[in-house]
Amino acid sequence: MTRRLAQVAKKVGVSEATVSRVLNGKPGVSEATRQAVLTALDVLGYERPTQLRGERARLVGLVLPELQNPIFPAFAEVIGGALAQQGLTPVLCTQTQGGVSEADYVELLLQQQVSGVVFAGGLFAQADAPHEHYRQLAERNIPVVLINASIEGLDFPCVSCDDAVAVEQAWRHLASLGHERIGLVLGPVDHVPSGRKLQAARAVVQAAGGVLPDDFVVRSIFSLEGGQAAAARLLDRGVTGIVCASDPLALGAIRAVRRRGLSVPGDVSVVGFDDSAFMSCTEPPLSTVRQPIEAMGRAVVELLCAQIQGTQAHPGELLFEPELVVRGSTAQAPVS
Repeated sequence: MTRRLAQVAKKVGVSEATVSRVLNGKPGVSEATRQAVLTALDVLGYERPTQLRGERARLVGLVLPELQNPIFPAFAEVIGGALAQQGLTPVLCTQTQGGVSEADYVELLLQQQVSGVVFAGGLFAQADAPHEHYRQLAERNIPVVLINASIEGLDFPCVSCDDAVAVEQAWRHLASLGHERIGLVLGPVDHVPSGRKLQAARAVVQAAGGVLPDDFVVRSIFSLEGGQAAAARLLDRGVTGIVCASDPLALGAIRAVRRRGLSVPGDVSVVGFDDSAFMSCTEPPLSTVRQPIEAMGRAVVELLCAQIQGTQAHPGELLFEPELVVRGSTAQAPVS
């Protein structure tokens, strides 16, 4: 007990006597200090005293599918900073292949009495994936915010980049450069944002008086290798422009073009999505559609805090406008 008092006191910057008063429910401690002591207990891995366990900790779970795609650390940085400004501590939960599952993380977060959970790019974005752990959060009235997809039947606020606008920008950019045979590399069939992108691409082509051929749309896992394999199939079908659902997919597409002895953008133009870190440093620098990560991340925290404070009127899905960033991976279509 003495060691625990000392560690918590040091973490918060108060005396051991103050920590003792909080743990024993004694008066004479400000609410801010009391919450800081309880948060320190959570962060250091100590159980709260029995009489305090019913209260939610000042912890927020931030659940990400991976850290290899730079877009997820970027969201984590913005959201983590905004949470800290609100006196909340982010708990980063990253899934690994064969490791802790998203459902396992939810169970751990519930045990820690978290104040809320933010999900970015998880199973909620796959219509056919198991969603029971999300329902568990809803049943317990835990504040939740989703990024870039919603769950049908669950009333969670959602902050999204507008997939339709993103595809329109990329497609029209390539069309303006004279590309007529444009292919699309998307995520799995049940991936909700990819479905929105496909719907938008078909609408753009139809508005121009054409039809998007089914064999110009290829599905893939979200990885560089997946992008390479998908792009190779599109190259077999004679495309000169490729729109990808993520930057790693686009980098894989560029590699596929080069493996054919072709050049980007001389023979094939490639557009990514996200504008994640270092895309201006690739060779060639990647043309991509930028997600407004800073604005989206801050909106996520505002929605979460409103739920925690019980003041939120549900806004539905907030759509943020993306921005086309033209760099060196796109150019005039080759003359046939």
